[in-house]
Amino acid sequence: MSKEKVVLAYSGGLDTSVCVKWLQEEMNLDVIAVLGNVGQEHDGLEKIKEKALSLGVVACEVVDMRQEFVDQYVSCAIAANAMYENKYPLLSALSRPLISAHLVQAAHKYGATCIAHGCTGKGNDQVRFETSIMTLDPFLKVIAPVREWDLGMRPDEIAYAKKRGVPVPVTTEAPYSIDDNLWGRAIEAGVLEDPWNEPPADIWTMTVDPAEAPDTPTYVEVGFEKGIPCSLDGEKMGMVELIEKMNRIAGENGYGRIDMIENRYVGLKSRECYEVPAGLALIAAHKALEDLCLERDVLHAKLSLEQAWADQVYNGRWFSPYKQAIDAFMASAQDMVSGTIKLKFYKGSCVVAGRKSACALYDQNLATYDNDDAFDQKAAKGFIDIQALSLKTWAIKKSQVAQQQEASSVKLDVVSGTCPACDQAVNY
Repeated sequence: MSKEKVVLAYSGGLDTSVCVKWLQEEMNLDVIAVLGNVGQEHDGLEKIKEKALSLGVVACEVVDMRQEFVDQYVSCAIAANAMYENKYPLLSALSRPLISAHLVQAAHKYGATCIAHGCTGKGNDQVRFETSIMTLDPFLKVIAPVREWDLGMRPDEIAYAKKRGVPVPVTTEAPYSIDDNLWGRAIEAGVLEDPWNEPPADIWTMTVDPAEAPDTPTYVEVGFEKGIPCSLDGEKMGMVELIEKMNRIAGENGYGRIDMIENRYVGLKSRECYEVPAGLALIAAHKALEDLCLERDVLHAKLSLEQAWADQVYNGRWFSPYKQAIDAFMASAQDMVSGTIKLKFYKGSCVVAGRKSACALYDQNLATYDNDDAFDQKAAKGFIDIQALSLKTWAIKKSQVAQQQEASSVKLDVVSGTCPACDQAVNY
């Protein structure tokens, strides 16, 4: 009798390597591993595949998701200037729905009834994977070994792995949890769990120490077409190449580090460190171009929707109708967002140093204070009178009501035998 099949989101790290053995031993399942390449650091995807096969999986699929990641996920994040709590550019949250979609595809391909992941019961990723899977195929069962068997304590996982001959690169002395993709790196656990501790220098791999960055600024011109980054310094390139190159440039200048206290969707606060050099720089450039090109009401409406978009994605609701409706607005708003932004990197900072666009709504002839000003300043009086009319009417009425109430109060006080001026009894 054949066993039931489960598709596992496999990374080659501690959690998912332990999950393979647990699914085999505790649940008697055949494991199909799916390894997604979303631009993460690795020693070789084929080596990771060999590791999975050595653990006894019946199949291991390595899927290059990088182009799909930038075309369908990162591009949407840039359009939405996505920053959860105005700090975190959603690097892990962006990859989870993409990986989930491929897990569901693999389950259909192999006839699996279950999908498994290596997330703990305290993090956001469990929500993102399971919500995405439920939305894409509500009939698939989701298994979370680390959560269900309480493998959440890293020393326990390491001991479990060693007992079963599972090779893992993590030690109890440096138990950082790292997740990375083309958009950046996330680092947590270990000494970072004490928010008073300064992040150790060895956790940063994409960015140099700002103090050791070059002593002269680096300028980069980022070109956009309808909100999509398409060139660096005038050289056209695809988004994968562009992000990789921007990661190097920004990282070499010490830009892109985040150290924050984050409100997880599950209700607790966590200390998170991120490296997102390209992501932070491109979002800054994109926002600057939108300021130049978007009509005021569209820009203001978009600002209010950007946090809603980030919340939806952070909370694992990538495929929700609400998030898709916001996407439609964001896509429409990008029609005029074409032009070039000049960024200046210097010792850990990135500032917008220049901006230009054929779609710019900024008009120097209107904005200037020189003698050739095209703005009719005399028209301002009528504008002010009209726009303030409702407030002026309200203020007049408020004053009239106050006067009426004061007069009524004086009459009442006199009848009762009290002088309102001196608060003394009067003789009748």
